Amino acid sequence: MLACLFLTGLAVKTPWSPLPHAVIAVAGGLGSLAQWPRRGRPVVAALAGAAAFALSGNPGPGLVGLYTAAVHAPRRLLWVPGVAAWAGYAAWSWFDSGRPSVTGSVFAAVAVGLVIAVGTYLATREALLVALGERAEHAEAERELRDEKARAAERTRIAREMHDVLAHKVSLIALYAGALELHAAGDARLRDGTALIRATAREALQELREVLGVLRVEPFGTGQPFADLAALVRESVRAGQAVELRDTAGELPATTARVVYRIVQEGLTNARKHAPGAGTTVWVKAEGASVTVAVHNGPGTAEPTNLPGTGTGLVGLAERIRLVGGSLRSGPATRDGTGGWELRAVVPVPDRPVESRPAELTP
Repeated sequence: MLACLFLTGLAVKTPWSPLPHAVIAVAGGLGSLAQWPRRGRPVVAALAGAAAFALSGNPGPGLVGLYTAAVHAPRRLLWVPGVAAWAGYAAWSWFDSGRPSVTGSVFAAVAVGLVIAVGTYLATREALLVALGERAEHAEAERELRDEKARAAERTRIAREMHDVLAHKVSLIALYAGALELHAAGDARLRDGTALIRATAREALQELREVLGVLRVEPFGTGQPFADLAALVRESVRAGQAVELRDTAGELPATTARVVYRIVQEGLTNARKHAPGAGTTVWVKAEGASVTVAVHNGPGTAEPTNLPGTGTGLVGLAERIRLVGGSLRSGPATRDGTGGWELRAVVPVPDRPVESRPAELTP
């Protein structure tokens, strides 16, 4: 606006129009002031700038108003400022030379079209960038939601498995305590103690069901009953996947075996989806107080299958491994130089308590 007012001063001093100086000053000043709210009223700013050009010979308000209309005005009304800008130049040429110039009219039409084209392009580009930014934010929010759902689902499965294990053990405690209570009829103190153990075990089992029941989504008992890696590999081989199992870890605790099973299951699934036809090797090796699991597949010999998936398998697996204190890595294989992909995890093995067989009790 200040630049347009400065040009208006030059138009009055020179002058740039054959009209009286007062007309030049008023027309140029009003056209310049109209550019202050130009973004809120782009069409008005363009029309005022065209009128200022026609009466004062100052092209500043006309160019600024026309560009603003090209950027901010509705597309259906864009022809109005374009025609007004061209008419403003034609009127000034009429006042200045007494007749319109064909060459000047063509030049004015080209200039008006160029300003509108530049303004429209920049407005479209800005709208596209805003839309892409919103789309990226929406995609990020969806990804975070999928990841959170995968973590929640993995916690639910872990809660179900915890119930399967602990409920069995606690129910055995209650059973043995009840049997021992029947054989302690002559010892009131022992009888009371075993009765307390049995009652406490039942209360603990009930509280366990209530707490884990809040977390579970699927009914108890629908999970993997036994983490049999050999059966999992045989199933994949029967499906046509070339899989080799190298398991030197031996027998593992139930909780660790389930985690190892899930790691191998996820690795074989990803190999089938993303590298069909590739040879896959599964290593399971015990190292001190942990077990290392690696699923390595070479480059695929066919196009990746277009199988549906949520893309959250690794997210849920990472959450499961994190909860047991392990670590997970997934990425290109670089160990043997053959390429392909490798899923590697280190899972801690909890201390195995010394098993003692209880005496046979006959109720």
